[in-house]
Amino acid sequence: MNSTHKYLISIVGPTAIGKTALSIRLAQHFNSEIISADSRQFFKEMQIGTAAPSPVELKGAKHHFINHKSIHDHYSVGSFEKDALECLEALFKNHDVVIMVGGSGLYVDAVIHGLDDFPDVDSAIRKRLNNELKTKSLEHLQNQLKSLDLPSYQTIAIDNPHRVIRALEICIGTGKPYSSFLNKGKAKRPFKTISIGLTAERQTIYDRINKRVDIMMEQGLLNEVKSLLPFKNLNALNTVGYKELFNYLDGEWELDFAVSEIKKNTRRFAKRQLTWFKKNEDTLWFDYLTPTETTTDRLKKSMEDESK
Repeated sequence: MNSTHKYLISIVGPTAIGKTALSIRLAQHFNSEIISADSRQFFKEMQIGTAAPSPVELKGAKHHFINHKSIHDHYSVGSFEKDALECLEALFKNHDVVIMVGGSGLYVDAVIHGLDDFPDVDSAIRKRLNNELKTKSLEHLQNQLKSLDLPSYQTIAIDNPHRVIRALEICIGTGKPYSSFLNKGKAKRPFKTISIGLTAERQTIYDRINKRVDIMMEQGLLNEVKSLLPFKNLNALNTVGYKELFNYLDGEWELDFAVSEIKKNTRRFAKRQLTWFKKNEDTLWFDYLTPTETTTDRLKKSMEDESK
C-alpha cells in the first residue's frame, strides 16, 4: 500500500481521562500495536505513580516504549523521536494503522512534526539560570518566564526546572520568546496522522484525578517512592506523585498533605495538557464516554477523506 495510506492515530488528552483503555480498544479494532508517548512511563522503576499500563492491559495489545528505560539512563525527546520513527517504519510494514498514546505533548509533537530548531545561545546564560535556581527558587525562574513568554509559561511543564531553564535561556539569549520558535518547520513524515482527543467537564476530570491518586496510594505508591528515595535528585523523579512523597519521607510534610498536593499538582498538570493539545486545531475531540464504535466510524471517515 502507498505510504500516504499509512495512518498514525494519536490519542491525546488530560491525565486520567481514559487514553490507555481507548488505545487498547483501537489497537484491537485495527489489529495493530501501540506506541507510548508518555515520557514518565518509559522508566521501569516508576510504574504505580505514572499509571503505566497494567499486565492485563499490556496483554490486550502489543506496546512499545513502556518500562524500557531506567531512571539512571539519559533519554531525551530527541532520542525518543529517533527510536519512535524507527519503530513506526517497522510497524508500517505489517500494519496500515498504528496507535500512539500519551499525555506528553512535546513527545507527541516530536513524532508527528519533528523537533523545533533553536538557535545556539551563550552557555553562560544557562549557568547563570542554574545558579539562580539554587540560590533563589524555581518560582523566581517561573516568574521570569511568565513575564518574558506567557504562552510558554502556560503550556510547558512549569514544575520541571530543566524545561523552565531551557525556555528562559532561549528568551534571554535571542531576545525573542521561546514560543516563537515552536512549530516553524514541519518535518515531512511518510505517514498521515489523525489526532483524537479525549475530554470531559473540568470537574469530571478533577474527580477522576483525585480518585486515581487514591487508587495509586492503595496500590503501594508510597513504597515505590520509598525505594527511589536515594535517587530523588534524578531528573526522571522530579515529577508529580514522587516529589511530594519525597517531601513526606524527608519529614517536611504530613502524609495527608503530600497526597493532597499530588492531587492539586496533577490537576494543574491536566490543565496544562489541555492547553497544549487544544493548540492543534485538527484534533478530533470526543467526550470520554463516547462509544468506541462512534470513534472508529469517525476515524474511518477521516481516512477515507484523506485518501480522496
